[in-house]
Amino acid sequence: MSELEEYLVAIAICSPLFFFIIAVAFRLLDNSASIFLKHDILVDTSYVSGDIIKEHLHNSEDKKLKKSLMRALLFRRLHNFFMILMVISIPPVIIACFFVF
Repeated sequence: MSELEEYLVAIAICSPLFFFIIAVAFRLLDNSASIFLKHDILVDTSYVSGDIIKEHLHNSEDKKLKKSLMRALLFRRLHNFFMILMVISIPPVIIACFFVF
């Protein structure tokens, strides 16, 4: 195997872990519960649902709150996107491991 193929195999094997780490970073950036508490809106859990965020986006007149909630919603969507990428990348990695090793 050439050196380039060895690097590509290493990158392919690590890709699900890479996507998971990125997803966790976006989940940590999503601080929607903190945003609600700063604006005196009580929440039940630290994981606020997307529907509640959207509801407050449409009902709120505060521009700062809307901007913060839109950013939190973006981070939540990016978190979901990278989790889906992680799940999609696992089967090809498993199949590649059987053919390479």
